[in-house]
Amino acid sequence: MGENPAKNHYAQLNQGEENEMEIFGYKTQSCRKALCIAGYILSCGALLLLFYWKPEWDVWANCIRCSLEEADTVLLRTTDEFRVYSRKTVTWISVSALIKSRADYPATAEEDSIFSKAIMKPSLQVKSIQVQKIRYVWNIYAKQFQKVGALEDHHTCSAIHAKFGAGLTCNEQNVRRLICGPNTVDVPVIPIWKLLIKEVLNPFYVFQLFSVCLWFAEDYMEYATAIIIMSLLSIFLTVYDLRQQSIKLHRLVESHNNIMVTVCRNKEGFQELESHHLVPGDTLVLKEGKNLLPCDAILISGQCIVNESMLTGESIPVTKTHLPQADNLKPWRIHCAEDYKKHVLFCGTEVIQTKADDRGVVKAVVLRTGFNTTKGDLVRSILYPKPMNFKLYRDALRFLMCLIAFAAIGMIYTVCVFALNGEEAGKMVKKALDVITIAVPPALPAALTTGIIYTQRRLKKKGIFCISPQRINMCGQLNLICFDKTGTLTEDGLDLWGLLPSERNCFQDIHSFTADHSLPWGLVFRAMVVCHSLIVWNGKIQGDPLDVKMFEATNWVIDDSSGHHIEGQGSTHATVVRPGPKASNAPVEGITILHQFPFSSALQRMSVIAQEIGGEQQVFTKGAPEVVAMLCRAETVPLNFESKLLFYTAQGFRVIGLACKSLQAGKWSTDLTREEVESDLTFLGLLIMENRLKRETKPVLEELSAARIRSVMVTGDNIQTAVTVAKNAGMISPMNRVILVEAKKVPGSFSASITWKPLEENKTEDYRSLEDDSQTERRIRLALESGQYHFAMSGKSYQIVAQHFRHLLPKLLLNGTVFARMSPGQKSSLVEEFQKLDYFVGMCGDGANDCGALKVAHAGISLSEQEASVASPFTSQTPSIACVPELIREGRAALVTSFCMFKYMALYSTIQYLGVLLLYWQLNSFGNYQFLFQDLAITTVIGVTMSFTGAYPKLVPYRPPSQLISPPLLLSVVLNILFSLSMQIFGFVVVQEQPWYSKTDIHSACLSVTNHTENSSPVSSLVLHGMRDGALKQMDNGYKSYENTTVWLLSTINCLIVALVFSKGKPFRQPIYTNYVFILVLVGQLGICLFLVFADIDDLYSKMDLVCTPTMWRISMVIMLAVTLAVSFLVEEVIIENRPLWLLLKKTFHYHSKSHYKRLQRMLEQDSAWPPLNETFFSDCMAISVEGNMGGHSNPTFDSSEDAL
Repeated sequence: MGENPAKNHYAQLNQGEENEMEIFGYKTQSCRKALCIAGYILSCGALLLLFYWKPEWDVWANCIRCSLEEADTVLLRTTDEFRVYSRKTVTWISVSALIKSRADYPATAEEDSIFSKAIMKPSLQVKSIQVQKIRYVWNIYAKQFQKVGALEDHHTCSAIHAKFGAGLTCNEQNVRRLICGPNTVDVPVIPIWKLLIKEVLNPFYVFQLFSVCLWFAEDYMEYATAIIIMSLLSIFLTVYDLRQQSIKLHRLVESHNNIMVTVCRNKEGFQELESHHLVPGDTLVLKEGKNLLPCDAILISGQCIVNESMLTGESIPVTKTHLPQADNLKPWRIHCAEDYKKHVLFCGTEVIQTKADDRGVVKAVVLRTGFNTTKGDLVRSILYPKPMNFKLYRDALRFLMCLIAFAAIGMIYTVCVFALNGEEAGKMVKKALDVITIAVPPALPAALTTGIIYTQRRLKKKGIFCISPQRINMCGQLNLICFDKTGTLTEDGLDLWGLLPSERNCFQDIHSFTADHSLPWGLVFRAMVVCHSLIVWNGKIQGDPLDVKMFEATNWVIDDSSGHHIEGQGSTHATVVRPGPKASNAPVEGITILHQFPFSSALQRMSVIAQEIGGEQQVFTKGAPEVVAMLCRAETVPLNFESKLLFYTAQGFRVIGLACKSLQAGKWSTDLTREEVESDLTFLGLLIMENRLKRETKPVLEELSAARIRSVMVTGDNIQTAVTVAKNAGMISPMNRVILVEAKKVPGSFSASITWKPLEENKTEDYRSLEDDSQTERRIRLALESGQYHFAMSGKSYQIVAQHFRHLLPKLLLNGTVFARMSPGQKSSLVEEFQKLDYFVGMCGDGANDCGALKVAHAGISLSEQEASVASPFTSQTPSIACVPELIREGRAALVTSFCMFKYMALYSTIQYLGVLLLYWQLNSFGNYQFLFQDLAITTVIGVTMSFTGAYPKLVPYRPPSQLISPPLLLSVVLNILFSLSMQIFGFVVVQEQPWYSKTDIHSACLSVTNHTENSSPVSSLVLHGMRDGALKQMDNGYKSYENTTVWLLSTINCLIVALVFSKGKPFRQPIYTNYVFILVLVGQLGICLFLVFADIDDLYSKMDLVCTPTMWRISMVIMLAVTLAVSFLVEEVIIENRPLWLLLKKTFHYHSKSHYKRLQRMLEQDSAWPPLNETFFSDCMAISVEGNMGGHSNPTFDSSEDAL
């Protein structure tokens, strides 16, 4: 009953965004609703339950299709592969109370605003829906639902200043508040009863309830009670866990929900109000001192220093500047490009300092409110996590479906057997339903959950915390890990190594910081003193670690007392730096930093305007050397600039360029644009910093490489530095070649070019190579042919390739190892592109600018414990990448444990099912205590202890299978079912052939044995028989028979055999003997079972519905079991676990992996022209625009000729 998108009935919500959905319009029909209510009553609520599980069926049954405009109910469907449906009711918001006259109408304030386009005339009502905490209103003109709670993107910089600079009027604010709703990121603590109902209505628990009712009807009280206790325990634990998470999240967000703020009112001056009344377009006034931000806002005047650690994970204060009053027609975000964040204050962050300009107050326009804010988005990502597509979970459903089909066959057989024997209908129905509860193991989900819980506990002991347990199994499949560089592979801080000053376009002697002598006074020294964005906070200098190291090397101090002083009318908040006690003599009292242009990752530089006390104003710039050199006058840049830069970056140093210029007197620093300030500079030199590898980096990367897990570096640093670090860390072996991929836009056209060139090894004069060019070329070709090459590219090139050379991107990613100068959005995009190639991608970063990538990866591991890392499924307490192989080991062990558990549960239920169906042939079955012993004493205990086995310490160079429906696994299950079936049928048939067997007399065997052994008279044996018979007649409940005893004992011990055979150890888990609890349990259970086989205690036998059999038959049963164990064990070791055999079979039948990257690898192995060295390609003029979605969440899907391979 799928949706057929018809005109006006269907639309898309949040097109191109991560949470894109399809929306369908429906109208409730009274007669349909009445029929459904009748259905609910007649089905005793079963139909209502079905509709609860399937909301789309509910809508299709109760409503008829209509256009979205007429709809009173909408059906939403996600556009991912899961196609999850949800139902929402359309609500109406009335604004008639606020709009009394035409003058009050918001259209007068803003004709193009969504607020004026949503109000229907003449009813003055707004039609809205709420989806995942975000409100959408119906746009009458565009005929679609649109998000409210955010300022429209089309405003230009000048429009924001003009329209909102003075604030909204009181009435405009009231109308907006009514339509947008309150400005709160409110996560109410979910009541326990709600959580309970939601958990209890899970299909699995409903099935358990059905099973329990059936068992009570059959007087199978004990196991039913045990299952009730286990289920209640499981439900309470889950509810407790969910409740704790809900409380934690509530506490995380409540602090920002209601604080007092000051807003500008148009024509009414300033007004204090509670923050939940704020609406998009309001103008906030930021006071002196600390302020918590209750919304996202654009700074329109003054400057702020903000602590954004809550969002980014970096506790480095960030400087925010006001939005420029640019007078062009570009929307503000496009005008500011990647730098727009420098003007935005984010919700949940803390303003530490405000710095007013000549206009007197620091003002910001509210950009987004409530769940539309960045913090709201973070909270929503926790409330509504993206479902993970993992074959294991899909296969688990298929597996259960197979068991249900299996059960259906058993039910038909049961009905036929009992009907043909003329049994009463009630008994027949009970026995048939019984088959379902036997074939589908009710303990399966609980057993799988325990495995994950144990793994989670083991990870916690190793300092790895997990907020998304279902991802643990995915870690077992990881075959590519992306690493951030700084703070992840290398030490967090940088050490100053040296300074290479430049004078009159020549580099001077290098100044080493390791020596004791201090820097001489000069322009370079001044640049180091002022060109930073450091502040004094809580008595400590805070800021970028690079800035801190640079400033500390000068021995100057920041004068905190000069923080606030008034000059004339305007309040300025200038930073003053002065020589410290240890500083060398300087000819100045201090330097004032008048204005800052903060560091921008898009521009790769920062600048300040500074003035010596009593001196002239100067500009100082620092940033990426290649960028700074381009801003300098050519005559000031040394001729050997590029070779010197290459010399240091090739050794892995982080190099910073410094430049300066003097400003004309009389120009106000605030009047100058960034472009004017950062031009015609004088090059001052290079600051060289050392970024050391962490001690554990190299061994971890070597371990991953040995396990055939690919490592990729994704960094914001210089490409040459990144390649050197990759070589030092062992990501790129010394024998392998690095090919630099450079993509550029062709000036004056819409096309682009791409070039492949080998990255030259830096050969200094002392180590000049003795090879000639032809030898080098030959060596490179040889390396390329053997596949030993790595691509390195910058974020800029990556973006152009994604736009213009889409068909080449997969080929480049296949051997891409270093991605440098990558923005956070590009990092997320890269992870998604790797996933499209069917890689299982892990991302390991320090949480700062990796948040997006950590979220989209199959397993994101954050090395930061800041609140921002809540988006990451895994967080490591120790900030080192040693947690990565640890997580993979545990993931592999957990995955194998899940498979073992599936196999065991399938076999246990099948063994019991076969035994019961055999006995049904004689209208017999297992007794309640027999069921209880198998279900509780054997299976439940094994299910709990089997998962205790830890992970194997060594990572092997292959992964466990990712799906249940893999040939070795299926073969293992099928063969073991056949062994069990053969043994049970053999026992069932052979017992009937025994000379002492009697169908009616269950004491004949022991009687004949007694006769035989004791040679007693027939009278005495008759007396004995009579006594036994009399004593046991009242105990006999109809289950006792030789077949029952034989089949039950065989099937019970068979469950133990299967548990032992399936408990795999190496190569992914530790050997089974290390799981002492499990071994003790198995030995204990086997002891009890053998005791039951050989003991002949009347009371025990009568309780267990067993009958006495001759000792020889008991020995025969043990032999049957021993043979089954030997055969089963041999098959598992020689065939199922024989990896070389399966590889040989794959080779023989020409089976190739269907993974996209494997297909691509095979294709490129045949292509001798790849990679095209020292060649340049040009693209067509057609480019795919990915500007808007470089956030990585919705890149255009890979679409090229490779798809057909």
